[in-house]
Amino acid sequence: MSARIAVVEDEEALSVLLRYNLESEGYRVDTIERGDEADLRLKEEVPDLLILDWMLPGLSGVELCRRLRTRPETERLPIIMLTARGEESERVRGLSVGADDYVVKPFSTPELMARVRAMLRRVKPERISSQLVAGDIDLDRETHRVRRAGREVRLGPTEFKLLEFLLQSPGRVFSREQLLDGVWGRDIYVDERTVDVHVGRLRKAINRGRQRDPIRTVRGAGYALDETFSAARAPAPRSPVPAAP
Repeated sequence: MSARIAVVEDEEALSVLLRYNLESEGYRVDTIERGDEADLRLKEEVPDLLILDWMLPGLSGVELCRRLRTRPETERLPIIMLTARGEESERVRGLSVGADDYVVKPFSTPELMARVRAMLRRVKPERISSQLVAGDIDLDRETHRVRRAGREVRLGPTEFKLLEFLLQSPGRVFSREQLLDGVWGRDIYVDERTVDVHVGRLRKAINRGRQRDPIRTVRGAGYALDETFSAARAPAPRSPVPAAP
């Protein structure tokens, strides 16, 4: 549940393979079959990385890449281009219109996954960091452990994903629908009221006694991780002042 990756690929078998492998590594994945549809959807929401096929119905990958580089919101979007064209002149063309990397079909899936990780590490390091910290809360993605003020917090899988999702964007208000997409995924139907239930469970687990609640409820809008909580850490205990001789 780290970075969001859009895959624009019209070969169904390859699209399914890429989605499976990317989701296995914890990424959120959107798959799109047509270039013109991708052009519209990328105007609405910009992913953290785009995997783009060269040949697409509706609008070619090369033309889509060129258009994306002319828009302020996508001019720096990391793009990996997939193509069956292996000639040097074609690779140069793909890179010249703005692609950051170029992978020739058939390709090694582990190699592509490595390139995705390397690119995200370079341009979106906060998305693949193994630890997320806000205030006195520490979340470790590798060990799936959460601590608050040194106390280990036991969370279920859904509450862990929910906290991780909120920690990635302190201050941003997410609607229940956005939380459903980001935590549960678009392919699973879950009632929006389920979000309220899991937020309640998360609050109960991370808040003890008079500890400040880091989750802010925005009436009629959704939930957010309070950015003022994220910016504050409990001060370290002071060393005792030695007594005067």
